[in-house]
Amino acid sequence: MRAQRAKASDARVADAYDGAMVILIDDPRWPAHGRLWAHLVSDTDLAELHAFASAQGIPHRGFDLDHYDVPEDAHARLVAAGAQHVSGHELVRRLIASGLRVTARERRARATTR
Repeated sequence: MRAQRAKASDARVADAYDGAMVILIDDPRWPAHGRLWAHLVSDTDLAELHAFASAQGIPHRGFDLDHYDVPEDAHARLVAAGAQHVSGHELVRRLIASGLRVTARERRARATTR
């Protein structure tokens, strides 16, 4: 039952994505699990980020408080779908400017309260 509700919620969020937002993606250069990973962020709000990710089949388990980790093999597809490719520095700068950035200190604090 819970899985059905989650899928229905994902479908509503995906329907909300209309392509008008700015989604950013950096270079896939972060190694983990035998692959390289990129970061996918929004420079406006998390609902837009979730909508884009859902519409592109990115699983929610890839979400890490303020970004999605996406594998290298999804990079070109996400850019073709409308994600704007930027440098890692530009991605972080715009994430901070948006007010959505979760700092390392905040991550540690959230981890201890789980």
